[in-house]
Amino acid sequence: MLVIPKTGTDKLQFGMKQSDVILILGNPDKKFNDDDKNIIFLYNDLKLRLTFYEDEQFRFGYLISSNPDLVLFDLNVIGQDGLDVKNKLIFDGIKTWEQESFDSTENYFNESNWLTLQVEFGTIIRVEIGAIINDKDEFDWKFKG
Repeated sequence: MLVIPKTGTDKLQFGMKQSDVILILGNPDKKFNDDDKNIIFLYNDLKLRLTFYEDEQFRFGYLISSNPDLVLFDLNVIGQDGLDVKNKLIFDGIKTWEQESFDSTENYFNESNWLTLQVEFGTIIRVEIGAIINDKDEFDWKFKG
């Protein structure tokens, strides 16, 4: 699965409705509402979690994955050394990172691409990516359908 910053993945674009995603991936293994009334789809085999924002007409706006086949630019990232991947991503234009520590994990967040690498014991265990908010304080939806 190719993750494309600011866009989504090779198959899913930020801004899609639930029905668009189901046409591509099929029905989720689990569907529920989070505390903010957003709809969450879980795809177990893909190790994929998708968020559809309630206040944006339930458009797809956030992805979390621990899929070992996940590719960011040309890098397989899950299971790789976090610092090594961060340094390699500099060549793809991702240069600034905010770092947060939580117990045994480190989160490396790049705001301009709304990208988070979650690292535990030095190894990337999951990637999170979200839709970008533009200068008008609105989501920059890539899917126009």
